[in-house]
Amino acid sequence: MSHDVTNKIAITGPGLKKQGVVVLQSLFIALFTLLELWIRSGVGVVTGIVICLALFGGIRFGRSGTRYVSVVTPPLAFAATILVHVILTDGLKISRAGIDFIAALASVAPYLMLSALYGWFMY
Repeated sequence: MSHDVTNKIAITGPGLKKQGVVVLQSLFIALFTLLELWIRSGVGVVTGIVICLALFGGIRFGRSGTRYVSVVTPPLAFAATILVHVILTDGLKISRAGIDFIAALASVAPYLMLSALYGWFMY
């Protein structure tokens, strides 16, 4: 008894629109950033690799014309996630929130720079 396996479901279509790239990159980055903040109480290698993967995924799965959005979204999504987390944990203490925000950006700066250089090169 053999089964015919040629009827696989294939994903067809040109790819994600700009809105889809933004939503998926933002959710992917926010999920792993908050997970790393919860486990390690800081961001680092895992979040950096996720930012790079989100950029590569946006470039790979986006339609033509979505490269700009794929390059710009990861740093903005990361910064927004960190800013919301810092405000929720530290409150509106400007000096403490500012230090935590800058420290989080500095800890993933090499990954942000690497992904930005690659993304702008692809753009």
